[in-house]
Amino acid sequence: MRGAARAAEGRAGRRWPRLPVPGPRPPPQLLMLLAVVLGGAGAQYSSDLCSWRGSGLTHEAHRKEVEQVYLRCSAGTVEWMYPTGALIVNMRPNTSPSLHLTLCIKPLRGSSGANIYLEKTGELKLLVRDGVHGPRQARCFGFEQGGLFVEATPQLDISRRTTGFQYELASPRAGLDLHALSAPCRPCSDTDVLLAVCTSDFVVRGSIQDVTHEPEQQESAIHLHVNRLYRQKSRVFRPTPEGGGWRGRVSTLLECGVRPGRGEFLFTGHMHFGDAWLGCAPRFKDFQRMYRDAEERGLNPCEMGTE
Repeated sequence: MRGAARAAEGRAGRRWPRLPVPGPRPPPQLLMLLAVVLGGAGAQYSSDLCSWRGSGLTHEAHRKEVEQVYLRCSAGTVEWMYPTGALIVNMRPNTSPSLHLTLCIKPLRGSSGANIYLEKTGELKLLVRDGVHGPRQARCFGFEQGGLFVEATPQLDISRRTTGFQYELASPRAGLDLHALSAPCRPCSDTDVLLAVCTSDFVVRGSIQDVTHEPEQQESAIHLHVNRLYRQKSRVFRPTPEGGGWRGRVSTLLECGVRPGRGEFLFTGHMHFGDAWLGCAPRFKDFQRMYRDAEERGLNPCEMGTE
């Protein structure tokens, strides 16, 4: 840190002779602040940086330093080994306008050693508390709500501590599904279903073959047999070896209490961190009714086959 600061201060100092009107030298506090800003930007910023991995061992033990991290991709990972001090994670996505995006983070398995906050104008909102080993659910918030501040917690032994999380940026059209992450078991209204059909990453017609539970992660896996594939952006559903349809699995929270049931459903949802998550899933005959009613009133947001 000192080396970067001295280098940056040197660069700043060499600019003084080129000023049109020489003035008094800025106070040392201002020079140090300028050095930190210039040094951090020059040393860490990269236009194609998606993930970051660093170590708190580069900090002096008696200093609580704040390190700047810059990321420019729509998805990636942050891993901070031996955390000391704090990180400010700056998202600079190559999309416009970035203020209308939603950011989701998901702690890595075994992450420990720091708290993760949402920060805006000096105010902190706790997102992930160190030492709470609950389900690794995604936390999502609007880009305009602030940035990420990661603060190391006091530890007697940091030798086996690593704080880490995956991040994902989502477009506004996924807002309905992102809301469902905070209320995943809420029944979908007719409007929710019709919007989900138009905006989801996958839309399929099929039946539930089995449901398996993962209590440790507080998740349930729904195993589906699909008769008709309307849309899928990732290969969640693959042709069955014997032919005659597709198979795949989608996830939901254990608290939703999903059980195998007879009949056909319309399954919709989005991809989060490489996994398919269930959105709206009405019975297919109910979806047909919703679609026909909206079509008669000219309120369908998009068109799709209902047979």
